[in-house]
Amino acid sequence: MSQNAKTLIRVGHSPDSDDAFMFYALAKDKLDTGSLRFEHELVDIETLNRRAFLGDLELTAISVHAYAYLDDKYLLCTSGASMGDRYGPMLVSRQTAAVEDFRQRTIAVPGTLTTAYLALRLCLNADFPYVVVPFDQILEATLSGQYEGRPIDAGLIIHEGQLTYAESQLELVVDLGVWWYEQTKLPLPLGANGVRKDLAPQTIQDVERLLRESIRYGLEHREEALDYALGFGRGLDRSKADQFVAMYVNQWTLDFGVPGRQAVVTLLQRGFEAGVIPRLVHPQFVNALPH
Repeated sequence: MSQNAKTLIRVGHSPDSDDAFMFYALAKDKLDTGSLRFEHELVDIETLNRRAFLGDLELTAISVHAYAYLDDKYLLCTSGASMGDRYGPMLVSRQTAAVEDFRQRTIAVPGTLTTAYLALRLCLNADFPYVVVPFDQILEATLSGQYEGRPIDAGLIIHEGQLTYAESQLELVVDLGVWWYEQTKLPLPLGANGVRKDLAPQTIQDVERLLRESIRYGLEHREEALDYALGFGRGLDRSKADQFVAMYVNQWTLDFGVPGRQAVVTLLQRGFEAGVIPRLVHPQFVNALPH
């Protein structure tokens, strides 16, 4: 079958080491994709969340928070989750302080559709003042105390910043993955992959299967997948990149499982009850074939 005759699946994911590791096999043609042809677009998660409202990508990484507004367009894949199992996004500041002290302080956030933002809203139980800052500039903005002339008192960090914030002499205020576990005894469901609902049923099944195979390939060929992922690690050395990948590409990533699905239900329900999410959303997952 010629490349032109194959069905195009445009994939959106973040330009970071865990997503690169997850999609390595698909990006580097390690799998037989049959009648499908994958094209990858690497964009930060908040941009992907916003783009998902247009439904232009057949497969896209989305925040679980953003999914609350996108369930008419996307199904959640059972594979590809980023779960914080007693770790997750962190609130950091220049001085040690109690988390409650930040309800009236300005916080740099990576986007209002990120799960990190939703989790912090739930943790603070308040609609705190914030400035949206690109995720890879939050540490710098927090350290300098300003972003584009606006004062910054603390930063909500995601991705590799969770491993490097201490190098910037910043103090941890709260790890939201720990906080969430203490509240629910569940992992914090941060991100997922959504597949467009209007695709043919067999295409949806094939996309789900190939996503899982790509994740499994990376886990089974860890060193070569990590070599590729290092190119997206933003200064992480191999040891820290390996640590970061292990945090977010693991058994939860192969399959949400029952606890992971329950975590999604619980997060969306609590977001609704807190008034952050405007309606109660019941997540719909791809009804995956046996594997």
